[in-house]
Amino acid sequence: MDTLLDREGASLADRQWAAGAHLGALLLALLTSWTAGFAGMLAAGVVYLLKRDDSPFAAAHAREAFNFNLSMFLYACAVCVIGVLLLGATVLTLGLGIILTAPAGIVLLLAAGALAVTWLVCGIIGTTKAWNGEAYRYPLTLRLL
Repeated sequence: MDTLLDREGASLADRQWAAGAHLGALLLALLTSWTAGFAGMLAAGVVYLLKRDDSPFAAAHAREAFNFNLSMFLYACAVCVIGVLLLGATVLTLGLGIILTAPAGIVLLLAAGALAVTWLVCGIIGTTKAWNGEAYRYPLTLRLL
Protein backbone atom coordinates (compact mmCIF):
# COMPACT_ATOMS: atom_id res chain seq x y z
CA MET A 1 0.00 0.00 0.00
CA ASP A 2 2.96 2.31 0.64
CA THR A 3 3.92 2.19 -3.04
CA LEU A 4 0.56 3.50 -4.26
CA LEU A 5 0.86 7.09 -5.36
CA ASP A 6 -1.84 9.75 -5.26
CA ARG A 7 -2.43 12.50 -7.82
CA GLU A 8 0.51 14.56 -6.53
CA GLY A 9 2.85 11.57 -6.79
CA ALA A 10 3.13 11.17 -3.01
CA SER A 11 3.16 7.79 -1.33
CA LEU A 12 1.38 7.06 1.93
CA ALA A 13 4.63 7.52 3.85
CA ASP A 14 5.21 10.88 2.16
CA ARG A 15 1.71 12.02 3.08
CA GLN A 16 2.20 10.87 6.67
CA TRP A 17 5.46 12.81 6.98
CA ALA A 18 3.86 15.88 5.42
CA ALA A 19 0.84 15.70 7.74
CA GLY A 20 3.22 15.10 10.65
CA ALA A 21 5.05 18.33 9.85
CA HIS A 22 1.82 20.33 10.09
CA LEU A 23 0.42 18.46 13.07
CA GLY A 24 3.73 18.40 14.95
CA ALA A 25 4.14 22.13 14.45
CA LEU A 26 0.60 22.72 15.66
CA LEU A 27 0.91 20.49 18.73
CA LEU A 28 4.32 21.75 19.81
CA ALA A 29 3.23 25.35 19.45
CA LEU A 30 0.06 24.62 21.45
CA LEU A 31 2.02 22.88 24.19
CA THR A 32 4.48 25.75 24.55
CA SER A 33 1.78 28.46 24.38
CA TRP A 34 0.53 30.37 21.40
CA THR A 35 2.97 33.26 21.67
CA ALA A 36 5.93 30.92 21.87
CA GLY A 37 5.16 29.29 18.53
CA PHE A 38 8.89 28.93 18.04
CA ALA A 39 8.51 25.24 18.93
CA GLY A 40 6.19 24.84 15.94
CA MET A 41 9.04 25.90 13.69
CA LEU A 42 11.23 23.26 15.35
CA ALA A 43 8.85 20.39 14.53
CA ALA A 44 8.41 21.43 10.91
CA GLY A 45 12.14 22.13 10.57
CA VAL A 46 13.05 18.64 11.78
CA VAL A 47 10.72 17.03 9.24
CA TYR A 48 12.14 19.27 6.53
CA LEU A 49 15.72 18.32 7.38
CA LEU A 50 14.86 14.61 7.50
CA LYS A 51 12.85 14.46 4.26
CA ARG A 52 14.25 17.22 2.02
CA ASP A 53 16.30 14.78 -0.06
CA ASP A 54 13.91 11.80 0.02
CA SER A 55 10.47 13.29 -0.49
CA PRO A 56 9.80 16.55 -2.33
CA PHE A 57 6.14 16.37 -1.26
CA ALA A 58 6.90 16.06 2.47
CA ALA A 59 9.69 18.64 2.23
CA ALA A 60 7.39 21.16 0.55
CA HIS A 61 4.74 20.73 3.26
CA ALA A 62 7.35 20.92 6.03
CA ARG A 63 8.82 24.07 4.50
CA GLU A 64 5.36 25.63 4.26
CA ALA A 65 4.58 24.71 7.90
CA PHE A 66 7.93 26.14 9.02
CA ASN A 67 7.36 29.41 7.20
CA PHE A 68 3.82 29.71 8.53
CA ASN A 69 4.85 29.13 12.13
CA LEU A 70 7.73 31.57 11.74
CA SER A 71 5.30 34.15 10.37
CA MET A 72 2.84 33.59 13.21
CA PHE A 73 5.68 33.90 15.72
CA LEU A 74 6.76 37.21 14.19
CA TYR A 75 3.17 38.49 14.14
CA ALA A 76 2.76 37.53 17.81
CA CYS A 77 5.98 39.40 18.65
CA ALA A 78 4.64 42.46 16.82
CA VAL A 79 1.40 42.26 18.85
CA CYS A 80 3.43 42.14 22.08
CA VAL A 81 5.57 45.11 21.07
CA ILE A 82 2.51 47.17 20.14
CA GLY A 83 0.89 46.22 23.45
CA VAL A 84 3.95 47.39 25.38
CA LEU A 85 3.98 50.65 23.41
CA LEU A 86 0.31 51.25 24.17
CA LEU A 87 0.90 50.56 27.86
CA GLY A 88 3.91 52.86 27.84
CA ALA A 89 1.90 55.63 26.19
CA THR A 90 -0.74 55.31 28.89
CA VAL A 91 1.83 55.44 31.69
CA LEU A 92 3.76 58.34 30.18
CA THR A 93 0.63 60.46 29.94
CA LEU A 94 -0.22 59.68 33.58
CA GLY A 95 -3.31 57.78 32.53
CA LEU A 96 -4.79 60.47 30.31
CA GLY A 97 -3.70 58.58 27.19
CA ILE A 98 -6.18 55.84 28.06
CA ILE A 99 -8.70 57.71 25.94
CA LEU A 100 -6.67 56.79 22.87
CA THR A 101 -4.94 53.61 24.01
CA ALA A 102 -8.02 51.78 25.32
CA PRO A 103 -9.74 51.53 21.91
CA ALA A 104 -6.40 50.67 20.30
CA GLY A 105 -5.88 48.00 22.96
CA ILE A 106 -9.28 46.49 22.24
CA VAL A 107 -8.49 46.39 18.52
CA LEU A 108 -5.13 44.81 19.35
CA LEU A 109 -6.80 42.11 21.46
CA LEU A 110 -9.25 41.38 18.63
CA ALA A 111 -6.36 41.17 16.18
CA ALA A 112 -4.49 38.79 18.50
CA GLY A 113 -7.58 36.60 18.78
CA ALA A 114 -8.04 36.57 15.01
CA LEU A 115 -4.38 35.66 14.61
CA ALA A 116 -4.74 32.76 17.04
CA VAL A 117 -7.85 31.42 15.30
CA THR A 118 -6.21 31.77 11.88
CA TRP A 119 -3.14 29.92 13.12
CA LEU A 120 -5.20 27.07 14.58
CA VAL A 121 -7.57 26.67 11.63
CA CYS A 122 -4.83 26.88 9.01
CA GLY A 123 -2.74 24.30 10.88
CA ILE A 124 -5.66 21.87 10.84
CA ILE A 125 -6.36 22.55 7.16
CA GLY A 126 -2.67 22.03 6.31
CA THR A 127 -2.64 18.70 8.13
CA THR A 128 -5.79 17.56 6.32
CA LYS A 129 -4.54 18.62 2.90
CA ALA A 130 -1.20 16.87 3.44
CA TRP A 131 -2.94 13.69 4.59
CA ASN A 132 -5.09 13.76 1.45
CA GLY A 133 -2.02 14.22 -0.75
CA GLU A 134 -2.87 17.76 -1.83
CA ALA A 135 -0.64 20.81 -1.98
CA TYR A 136 -1.40 23.62 0.48
CA ARG A 137 -0.18 27.21 0.79
CA TYR A 138 -0.82 28.98 4.07
CA PRO A 139 -2.22 32.52 3.90
CA LEU A 140 -0.37 35.47 5.49
CA THR A 141 2.95 33.63 5.26
CA LEU A 142 6.40 35.08 4.78
CA ARG A 143 8.17 32.46 2.70
CA LEU A 144 11.73 32.61 3.98
CA LEU A 145 12.81 28.95 3.79
